[in-house]
Amino acid sequence: MSVKADFLTHEVLNQPQPVPACNLWSSDQVFQECVQREGGSWAAEHLSWHGDICGGPLMEQGELANAHKPVLHSFDRYGRRIDSVEFHPAYHELMRHSMAAQVQSFSWNHADKEGAHVVRAALAYLSGQAEAGTGCPLTMTHAAVPVLRRNPVLTQIWLPKVLGTEYDSRSVPVQSKSACTIGMGMTEKQGGTDVRANTTRAIAQADGSYEIVGHKFFFSAPMCDAHLVLAQTETGLSCFLLPRILADGSLNAVRIQRLKDKLGDWSNASSEVEFQGASAWLIGDEGRGVATILEMVALTRLDCAVGSAAGMRQALVQVLHHTRQRSVFGKPLLEQPLMRNVLADLALESEAATTLAMRIARAVDRAPHDEHETALARLVTAVGKYWICKRAPVFVNEAQECLGGIGYVEENILPRLYRQAPLNSIWEGSGNVQCLDVLRALRREPEVRDALFAELYRVHGQSPALDRETQWLDQALGDVAGLELRSRYIVERMALALQAALLLQGAPDFVAAAFCHSRLGGAHGMAFGTLDASAPLDELIERAMPQF
Repeated sequence: MSVKADFLTHEVLNQPQPVPACNLWSSDQVFQECVQREGGSWAAEHLSWHGDICGGPLMEQGELANAHKPVLHSFDRYGRRIDSVEFHPAYHELMRHSMAAQVQSFSWNHADKEGAHVVRAALAYLSGQAEAGTGCPLTMTHAAVPVLRRNPVLTQIWLPKVLGTEYDSRSVPVQSKSACTIGMGMTEKQGGTDVRANTTRAIAQADGSYEIVGHKFFFSAPMCDAHLVLAQTETGLSCFLLPRILADGSLNAVRIQRLKDKLGDWSNASSEVEFQGASAWLIGDEGRGVATILEMVALTRLDCAVGSAAGMRQALVQVLHHTRQRSVFGKPLLEQPLMRNVLADLALESEAATTLAMRIARAVDRAPHDEHETALARLVTAVGKYWICKRAPVFVNEAQECLGGIGYVEENILPRLYRQAPLNSIWEGSGNVQCLDVLRALRREPEVRDALFAELYRVHGQSPALDRETQWLDQALGDVAGLELRSRYIVERMALALQAALLLQGAPDFVAAAFCHSRLGGAHGMAFGTLDASAPLDELIERAMPQF
């Protein structure tokens, strides 16, 4: 039955086509330059392969995995306790490819090559644009490796599986798995960030294991094959590896109370659990649990910065693609002067975020072999985690505004990016925790301060605005009275100064000059789109434009 012409109300005109399937690596000039600058270009072929799949089939899988949230099944049909979380097949496909790409293991599988951590961070950056939810188990699995190595027996059993690349979602003992994932459980109701207030107990057993009794208020990715948890022994807070399935195939005594109903991160499950005499094995020394697990936290914080930069980039891709197709008042949005200011400003912010995130990855990569990089990694991981993660929510919101109402509806990726954006500023320590960590590092380790100013003085004389900022930071850090109270402001300016120094070293002159003039020179307002008339809008937009 045809519709009569009288009832055809309108044609769909002036509506952009969705972003096409594309290679997220080869279409991103800025990102390629960042990875090359930090020593990861030797893996360009692998990154291109991963980027092609992330920008193609995995974009659709990410949408499906978010549309179908994980479901908790506490019991089977016969009443047996199973504590199983059911995921949509799309989630498993995301995990399958990401593990094949070695998002969770590349830096360890290629530890003999300089820049391996940079490449792994780049792989995570690409995955995060398709779907950020899988980042939780992948990041924790990657970050668990240095901790696992503290126990030679556990290393022999678990490390080959953690480094495996064949995703295996089965609930079977580690010995039967092709590859394993590792989660984390630190937070309890009464303590939160203050993990020393944890009440969960660990009771030593005759066979060398421990029995864990207590709870965790946030137990990340409960279907991981094992979790690193903190519990109190007679000598203090200690770190343990707690498997989900025991060697005899039975379910460990970890009872999932509920899944968290989260603002975002819908494809991934987070939970509350009780330990009812669960079996676990000590990692590191008794009473040194915080120091032990901080080795893991340092790496997960890197991924917070990388993930936020990835979300910003994908939001920018969506906006640039939309505005070059959509017309307003007879002219494409991309050609409207005020919109061009917004787009150029977003492009500048995205490049600065990606540049800093990849520089952190290089510091982590070289830290074991270089005193300067070790000290720098201690500082910039917290600085970058604080600043990039703070910028992501307001960045994505600005991108939504560029699309108008369509940027607010769930058929578009931007609402998902917006819901996801606040997570990284909360996960692995809020903004206050990061700022206090910066102060702690500066106070306890003089070489950390030296590393900071060495980076800033590399480009001394190239930007008067940065030179003034460096001098201000030197004075501000010397004024110890009320330093904690002012630490957010100081860390913010530290991040901007580091971004400026990095752009001066590696980015085109027009990018670095625009950043220094706007972010350090006062030629910028509170919102995006407030660059002054001298800003190279055309060049910034063209540089950021996806190449597909």
